[in-house]
Amino acid sequence: MPKRGKTYKAALEKFDKTQQYDIAEALTNVCETARAKFDETVEVHIKLGVDGRHADQQVRGAVVLPNGTGKTKRVLVFAKGPKAQEAEAAGADYVGAEEMAQRIQQENWFDFDVVVATPDMMGVVGRLGRILGPKGLMPNPKSGTVTMDVTKALQEIKAGKVEYRLDKQNIIHVPVGKVSFGPEKLQQNFNTLLEAVVKAKPAAAKGQYLRSVTVASTMGPGVKVNPALIQF
Repeated sequence: MPKRGKTYKAALEKFDKTQQYDIAEALTNVCETARAKFDETVEVHIKLGVDGRHADQQVRGAVVLPNGTGKTKRVLVFAKGPKAQEAEAAGADYVGAEEMAQRIQQENWFDFDVVVATPDMMGVVGRLGRILGPKGLMPNPKSGTVTMDVTKALQEIKAGKVEYRLDKQNIIHVPVGKVSFGPEKLQQNFNTLLEAVVKAKPAAAKGQYLRSVTVASTMGPGVKVNPALIQF
């Protein structure tokens, strides 16, 4: 176990780490215990009662948070011709085709946060699967990042669209804003995310779907949310 600093230990004294709170109390605790000198990101960690090893129990999608994430995302768009021009006009940070793929492969270039591709470019992008996949950057139709409507995709991403997907432990990790947002705006983002995750429940999932929900700031302790109080 890593040693915890005085600030972290002091934060733990402000609430009961073993108790489950309603979301308003939990986010208030998160904001009050954030003591870093920078504006910490607030993340939600959702343990689901599914087995992601089975295709029919995968949970993945994307949702636009009403208050954004507090971070401006840099977007790379793989497109050609008119669609490349459309992407540039819509505010893409980088636009290209094979030359962008070569740059990623040869220069280990990753000055972007999201990758969008038109369907006709997936032959080129698919060759980057082993590079982009582990970083969570591979475009996917389910998240709206493989599309002909690049303008809509860019508008949503810039407005605060976040992707959610299971990790190997069947946990979803998603940022829902900054501490400076305050509990109310964070709760609006939290509710939008949780509603999307609940609606994405696979038909094959059995038993309790929301096993545990925790919210935490970048440097702060996790605060448990009572899953039984989350209703949509």
